[in-house]
Amino acid sequence: MTDVPAAAWWRHAVGYEVYVRSFADSDGDGVGDLPGLRDRLDHLAWLGVDIVWITPFYPSPMHDHGYDVADYTGVHPEFGSLDDLDAVVARAHELGLRVVIDLVPNHTSSAHPWFRAARSSPDSPYRDYYIWRDGRVPGPPEQGGEPPNNWVSVFGGRAWSYDRASGQWWLHLFLPEQPDLNWANPGVRDEFDRILRFWLERGVDGFRIDVAHALAKHPDLPDIPEARRPADPHDIGDAVSQSQWERYEHPYDIDQEEVTEIYRRWRRVVEPHGGLLLGEVYLQDPAKLARYLNPQDGLHLSFWFKPLHIRWSPEAVHQVLRGAIDEVPDHLAWVQGSHDRSRAATRFGGGDLGRARSLVLATLFMGLPGVPFLYMGEELGLEDVEVPPERSQDPIAVRHAAPERARDNCRTPLPWAPVPGLGFTTAEDAWLPFGDRAPADTVAVQREDPSSWLHRWRRLIEARRSFDLTNRHIQWILEEGDVVAYRRGHTIVAANCGDAPGELPLPEGDWEVGFDSASSAAGAPGDRKPALVGTLRLEPLRAVILHRS
Repeated sequence: MTDVPAAAWWRHAVGYEVYVRSFADSDGDGVGDLPGLRDRLDHLAWLGVDIVWITPFYPSPMHDHGYDVADYTGVHPEFGSLDDLDAVVARAHELGLRVVIDLVPNHTSSAHPWFRAARSSPDSPYRDYYIWRDGRVPGPPEQGGEPPNNWVSVFGGRAWSYDRASGQWWLHLFLPEQPDLNWANPGVRDEFDRILRFWLERGVDGFRIDVAHALAKHPDLPDIPEARRPADPHDIGDAVSQSQWERYEHPYDIDQEEVTEIYRRWRRVVEPHGGLLLGEVYLQDPAKLARYLNPQDGLHLSFWFKPLHIRWSPEAVHQVLRGAIDEVPDHLAWVQGSHDRSRAATRFGGGDLGRARSLVLATLFMGLPGVPFLYMGEELGLEDVEVPPERSQDPIAVRHAAPERARDNCRTPLPWAPVPGLGFTTAEDAWLPFGDRAPADTVAVQREDPSSWLHRWRRLIEARRSFDLTNRHIQWILEEGDVVAYRRGHTIVAANCGDAPGELPLPEGDWEVGFDSASSAAGAPGDRKPALVGTLRLEPLRAVILHRS
């Protein structure tokens, strides 16, 4: 695979996801907002990250917390104004941070003017902005009418809703209030060229593209077959992954060849601005993922989501890294958490065990080609908060009365300080509960403790700067066992992912430790570390970065 231009500013970056509703509240309404983000950007600069990805802030009915967009070039009043967004971008740039915003091109809100016009009449010029079809059996569903095919929604239930005025059905791979756009329509493509340029001209540095693999659909809309995939012994297998969606194969509703043509066009739009295209391509087969990342005219980067689905074991960690690197060596955004999955520290065992495993995996990410991303709060070692069913906000859980599928537990407000409202808000309560967060979970307390998880993550991010990141060749040192290790130029990254001590055979030369996940404090500047030769003993859940001295 040919490289993207060497001048690409994101190549050596570290990213950070801000779930804007839960980051910082400036006006005391219990909901995070853009002024709150602006005022807390110094934390991200201090942490050492380079990219700030902001989840949707657009006008929206909030059926899916902003992923149902009613205006792609505005700001929801709950989050602030366009001036506030401009202030976030300006402050970020002052601090040396780049701003990537969420773009939701697969669907709009049903409250978007395009869909309102489309639904008003089959003759509307906006009708073909969406996907409408006659049912395979005419009539409304309560009278025996059937939708055009058997497609299902990611969020559960069928992927079609009936329009009584016209007698047709509209397609929605998510909520009924999120109708899918028809990307075969040139008018839709023209609209998004305009939207991209609008934000780039305001100084935004790139776009995280929601559901980037689903924009195009097979034109004939055939039925999808039931799944016959073998079980993955390393998969978590939780309630979310056992949804109705997972019971089907998806050869016609997602991952169509035509999607890459859209990104080829977008590359021509963003490149004069140096803009980044970062895809949420939720495919767990790296060979399928690779075709979205043609360096000349595809996405610049895509998230690799398999680490969010593994049961912890040395074999699983090795496979999830090696399999992706072999297929997509230089264009992955490495993640272990997001606003859609249980937090890494919780998934990996909870407590200090889960936190240590999360830091170990992050250490392995940091040395690989591509861009590692943190999900807001990972740097604090945060676990999920148990959100009572009556406080649940997630439409997946609320609409299906299925609290076990809720994503709220990983979306609760970031704890800034051990004060009322945890420094997140001056309100008596927030949009989601704080749970049992302790003072030791807060940014303020961890900032004062050099042995905290926050300082370890900061030292890890700083250690990434010591890599020769121009050398993108990865040599795997160990192929099996509890220790996962690779070499990149004059640097070795190794982690004992098992439960017993392990050994790392060191290549010839003198090596010194540049980062140690088990160390609770940084050395003094200029301290010379003892040279290592021969074999390094690694205790369980210890990860190191070594440099040849």
